[in-house]
Amino acid sequence: MDRRRALWLMHGATVLFGISGIFGKLIASSAAVLVFGRAIFALAAMSLLLIKLKRLPWRELDARGVGRLCACGALLCAHWVTFFIAVKVGGVAVGTLGFACFPAFVAILEGLLYREKLSSAEYVLILLVTVGLVLVTPSFNFENSATEGLLWGILSGLIYAILALANRHSAASVNGTQVCWWQNLAVIVLLFPFTYHELPLVSAMDWMWIACLGLICTGLAYSLFISSLQALKARVAAMIIALEPVYAILIAWALFHEVPSLRMVSGGLLIIFAVAWSARRRS
Repeated sequence: MDRRRALWLMHGATVLFGISGIFGKLIASSAAVLVFGRAIFALAAMSLLLIKLKRLPWRELDARGVGRLCACGALLCAHWVTFFIAVKVGGVAVGTLGFACFPAFVAILEGLLYREKLSSAEYVLILLVTVGLVLVTPSFNFENSATEGLLWGILSGLIYAILALANRHSAASVNGTQVCWWQNLAVIVLLFPFTYHELPLVSAMDWMWIACLGLICTGLAYSLFISSLQALKARVAAMIIALEPVYAILIAWALFHEVPSLRMVSGGLLIIFAVAWSARRRS
């Protein structure tokens, strides 16, 4: 694969990841039902991909390995549910920018877990993200729905940071498609007891959007992302993925007329700059 094609694929994957929040706004069902449905369609997509690769989901995995992947799946479940609550409560821009602060949490958690002193660059990252979040915060009144959405987004980012660190240790030696398969299966098992009574009430339109979310924003996006890594350096990929909030906000602006304020744009740019800079350094 040539580099130009790989760049297009990576940007395509980033756009698809970014519009996950758009579907969260379009789908009327609860965040839990949305995530349950997403996991079902994503599991179907991953199963087809594994069949194509002629690889069994449990290949080279023992019971302990499966348990670790399912534990990470529980974190993925919590991350997705909190993210979609953020989008539904506060809007796409606020929810996405709240989640985008996760690299700062990764830096803090690594320092706490491994008792490592934070570098000056990591302090700068945390400072930039903090200032960005202050600017993005619509109101410091916790009864404000947009502020509530931002808090849910930040919680989603914290959970994702924990998931990223857990995956680094539990899934580093496992095929990426297998990781996705087991984690989505765990999401389905965990959410079914809480959502089965709502499933008959889900409209046909909602099922269509949920299918798009699972097949396109998860299955297809993941495939494009993996394919593009064949010709792109990790640094380049990380820089492009950092643009996910930009795509999400622009699409929400076009579809839902969610026009961000100058203050939100300033804070968002600060967060995106900090995330892109951090991704470039780490890669």
